[in-house]
Order: sequence, then structure tokens, then C-alpha cells
Amino acid sequence: MEEEEARDYNEPCVQCSDINWGLTEEGKFYCRSCHNVIERTREVITSEATTNARAQSISRGLKKKKKLESGWEWYICEGFQFILSKQADALQALGVSSQFKDDVLCKFWRIYLQKSQQAYCDKPRREVAHSISSMCDSDTDVDRELEISRILALASSASDTDVVSESSMEGASSTGTSNLSGKFLWSGSVDAASYLQKRKKGEIRMSMPMTMAFCYLALLWLRESITLSHLLRLVMDGHIPYLNAYKDFPEEMKVYGTDCKLFHVKNWPAYEDVHKKAQALAVYLKLPCFPDIAEDSFLHPNILCMKYLMEANLPDDMHKWACRVVKKTGVGETDFLTLRPENISARNVKYDILAVAVVVVVLKMLFLLDDQYEWLLADYAEERNKRKEEGCPVFDIRKWYLVVKNALDVEQKKINEGRIRLLWRCEKPLLFFFHETYNFLKKRRMAVDLQRQFRALSGSVEPTEKRSPSSFQLNWTEEMDCFHGHSLVGILQPEGDKITTLNRKYWLCTTALCKNKHCGHLAYFKESNFPHAYQFVLNLFSFILRVEPSLIHEEVCAIEHKLFYSELRRTSTFSKV
Repeated sequence: MEEEEARDYNEPCVQCSDINWGLTEEGKFYCRSCHNVIERTREVITSEATTNARAQSISRGLKKKKKLESGWEWYICEGFQFILSKQADALQALGVSSQFKDDVLCKFWRIYLQKSQQAYCDKPRREVAHSISSMCDSDTDVDRELEISRILALASSASDTDVVSESSMEGASSTGTSNLSGKFLWSGSVDAASYLQKRKKGEIRMSMPMTMAFCYLALLWLRESITLSHLLRLVMDGHIPYLNAYKDFPEEMKVYGTDCKLFHVKNWPAYEDVHKKAQALAVYLKLPCFPDIAEDSFLHPNILCMKYLMEANLPDDMHKWACRVVKKTGVGETDFLTLRPENISARNVKYDILAVAVVVVVLKMLFLLDDQYEWLLADYAEERNKRKEEGCPVFDIRKWYLVVKNALDVEQKKINEGRIRLLWRCEKPLLFFFHETYNFLKKRRMAVDLQRQFRALSGSVEPTEKRSPSSFQLNWTEEMDCFHGHSLVGILQPEGDKITTLNRKYWLCTTALCKNKHCGHLAYFKESNFPHAYQFVLNLFSFILRVEPSLIHEEVCAIEHKLFYSELRRTSTFSKV
């Protein structure tokens, strides 16, 4: 009967161009091939009125009509797989190897799905989640409608947000868990509720920072010229999808309710958190030994030190001393740098922070950075440069400080303004309920108009488009502001066949490293305990890497103890005697 009624309609489908129509319970036509529903309804001939009169009749359908358009039946791992694919495409567009997505990242993802029993196994966990949700669907439709309407009412009461607050969600779900068998939480995906349950020991669950861990491991496997800090900076600058990445989901993948806690990002990924997740992920996947990081690799400290010396506008002659420190401490050895997931001691290498710490140690060796000695050297360099003797100008650390501080303040101001303008809320609403979507988009348009009007009244400049990605945040092109070619004359002195530093002193950041494994840190950092010159250098490289200064300070302490191990051991032995 249904086929006879739909046979008269011969228009092709807009989406798939197929002519294979059926009728819904409401009397609307839908495509059997792609399940697209159109607004056209069947025409019903009625004889109650005038003869041969034709009228359109639309059936009201079931009395218990579902108010929530559920869309496709999808799982959380599919959402993260979609995001990982977009992130891989963005990285390959930035110049990463073509093997990154299909040959490396995809393999890591498949191993994870198999280890977590979400796919590529006999009985995936998704089948269990599907059975639980099916049991919940067997509850009375009236009770479920009441609970969903209640949560939607809470969401609509929030005038300027597109996500239900956690307290509201918990309050609404606590009253409805009895009706929804205690395990069902309102969400668009099938298994979102299982992600909020207590995690088993050794289990790793997906999250938005975990997507960065996957990308970092894949980059490390290929030994690409993107460090972890650079990767996270590309994310913050908007070159890699992370903030509101769910907006690119297909329209049929509805994201709401519990899904918001997994895909809605409230802050940027932290360096230390992503690094720990990457190390734990490598162990969880039982990955083999990564490719060796030799001296010709970009991640080797000798090469990274040159990069950060250039970005910090420091003399090129300092690179020789950086290489000496790397060789003396052994942090440039292949065994030390290569990631071996099965070896615990080889899992803590932070390549970019390690290179920056080496540069800081070199600065302390040459200038001491005690707020006194470096200014004496600056006076000597200023007098020598005034005489304009032949050769390269002598490096003046006071002038360098003023130039770099001015540039640093300008760039920091730009970043702060960008953070203020940043809209954490997505233009695509998280609640997929038609009249709620309309209200949200209407409020969003009003907010954008008001922002434009206030910007015009205040005279502020329109936010410019994001700048193209670069490996450097600070560029030194003008000759007066560039110190790369300056010499270290007056700081170094010949001693036989060798050249040593004029400075014979050195102060340690800490005399003993913390050995407590539960602490997680090797040294304690408090700015007021250290000289201002040392604080400025830490803050400079903290801005370049966009990490906390304490992470750099901790690595500096570790290198100092490797560099002066014999002296520290001799002092310790003398103290015991």
C-alpha cells in the first residue's frame, strides 16, 4: 500500500538523486536510499466535501512523538576519530610528512581501539554500551519525555550559554536516574555515560588533550621538526582543530548532554599534562623503540639550541658553549634521547625544554645572572663599542635586555588581547532542539552586533586574521636590534690552547634534587628566591615555549647536577666527614 502511494512521486532526491520514495507515519515522503525526509506530503482524495475536490491531509502521527531528534547512532570513539583525522589533515597541510596520517597515526589509533576493546576484537565494548542504552530506551516514553523536557528547560533558561552547566545537569539527572535505570545519561552518543564512570587501573580513556598526545607520538616517530611546545602553540593559534572541534561533525552526529563534558573544551592543553599522557599512551600501546634521535635530527639539543639562541636574539658564539654543555652532561647521547616505552628512565625527555635549559646554563656560566656581574660586563661592552674598534661589536647584555623586553611586552600584549577576544563558545549550539537552536543563533547574532558597535565606539581595531604559522614568535631582522653577530670578547679569555670564561664563579639553583617519586618535580621554584636577571631569562623562554617557568627551572637544576656532579659529590663527602 505504501509503495503504491509513493509510486506517483517521481522527483529525484536532492541528496542522492535516487528515486526510491517511501511514506513516514506522518505522511511525509522520505528517500529509502539516504533516509532524507522532505516537506512534501501525500495528497488524499476525500469525498466528504465537493465531488473531485482534493485536499492535503497531514497525519498527526503517534501520540507519544519524540521531541528529540537523535540523529545517527554514534559512539564517542568515532567522534575522537573524526577530530584526529582533521588534526592530521591540518598538520599535513603545514608540511608534515605524507606518512603521518595513514602510516603512523592511523596505526596507533587502531592499536588503541584494540587494546581498549572498542574495535578490532571479538566482542567490542560498544556492544555492551548499546545493549544498556537499548534497555534504557525500553522505559516509558512519557517519563523520558518529561526528563528531556526538564533538561531542555534548564538549558533554555541560561541566556548566554550554549552548554548546560554541570550542576544543572547533575540536578536534573539525579531525579531522572530512577526512571532511566540509573545508567542512562542524556547524550547524543551511545556510550557517553561509560566515559564518566570510574576508570579501571591501567585504562586510558580518550579526551581532547589525549588527541594531542596521539599527534605528538606520531610526530616523534617520524622525527618531524615540530616539538611539543610548537604543536601546542599551533593549537592555540588556531592552525590545528582543537577548540570547538565538534562543530565540523556531520549534522547527523548530535552532540548534547553528557557529550559536552568530553568535546567541549574550557582551556588549552597544558604542556606537562600532554607530555605525561603521551608517555603513558606509548606504554599502554606497547609501542616498540622509537627511531633513533642522532646529531643530525632536528630534536637533538645541538640543533634546538641554535634555534632558541636565534629566537632569543643571543650571539651565535654561544652555540659552541651549548654544544660543550650537551657533550659534558651526556644529554646529547642517542640512548638518552631516543624514546623507549619499556625503559622508564628514557621516558622523561622534553626535547624543547632540555635545549632551552642548556641555553640558560650557558648564560649563567658566561654572565652569572646574579644582578651584579652581568652589569659590570655590560659597562665594559658599552665602552668598547663606543670606541668603534675593528671587528664585530661586543655583546652588551644591558642593551639586549632592553631590546628583548620591549619586543616581549609587545608580543605578550598581542597574545593577551587575542585571549580576550577569543570566543570559547561555538557558533554551532550543543543543544539540537529546533526552537532552542533558533533562539541561540538569534542571541549570538545580537551579541556579535553589540560587539561590533562597542568596538566602533571605543575606536579599537577589528581583530585581524590569524597570522600564518611560523617556527619563531620573535623575529629579529633589523640590524640595530639583532645581536646574532656580536662577539663575546671581554667575556672569554685565552688560557693556553683553550678559551675559558672570564667568570670563575657559578651559583646552583638548588644543591639537592628532590628524590620523592610522588612529588613529580625535581626542584621547587619561587621567583622571589632568585635574581631578577635569572627570572627574566626564564620568563623569556617561558613565553617562547608557552610553558610555566618552573618547568624550565626544573630542567636547569637537572643539567647543573649533571654538569657539576663531581664537585657536588666531593662537597657532600666533605660535609659528611
